[in-house]
Amino acid sequence: MATRTIHQISDSTWFITFTCYGWLPLFDITSSHDLVYNWFKIIKTKYGIHICGFVIMPNHVHLLMYMKNENINLNNVIGNGKRFIAYEIVKRLQHFPSVLVQLANACTAQEKSKGQLHKVFEPSFDAKLVYNYNFFQQKLNYIHHNPVNGKWNLCNEFSDYEHSSASYYLDENQRHQGIITDYRELGWVESF
Repeated sequence: MATRTIHQISDSTWFITFTCYGWLPLFDITSSHDLVYNWFKIIKTKYGIHICGFVIMPNHVHLLMYMKNENINLNNVIGNGKRFIAYEIVKRLQHFPSVLVQLANACTAQEKSKGQLHKVFEPSFDAKLVYNYNFFQQKLNYIHHNPVNGKWNLCNEFSDYEHSSASYYLDENQRHQGIITDYRELGWVESF
């Protein structure tokens, strides 16, 4: 049995990735980008967590989140967010019965015994502590270029991708105002 890593460090920035089960493009199938935005707003209001960069891809999410409070457990924040988003995705999948069957069949007997009916996300998530400003910039650039890298051709220019913070930083586009927190205004960059 794999051991679970506990992520609990205060006054820190994390590069987070979580993925839809089997890399299925569930965010696109269900037009569920709004669910991720709502979750961003909830964790900002409830926990004071700041989203400093993000991209919502068809089947995964990358984000840079700043946590000041030492009493927040990152595992719980991400786990609860995935659960909240998963319930709503399943509701939106009612018109896609074959996908629902696939997600239902993915649940193990143990998961079913605990009441889980569908596996919407991969069970774990990736969390890397951002340890310096160069690493932060590397991850922010990776996030912003994700829609046009590799197999992805989601737009011509990376800053045109609607579900990313790239246009906020490059063009001062206010599309994600209230969701994104400009890392330059947090005052923690100097601490690296």
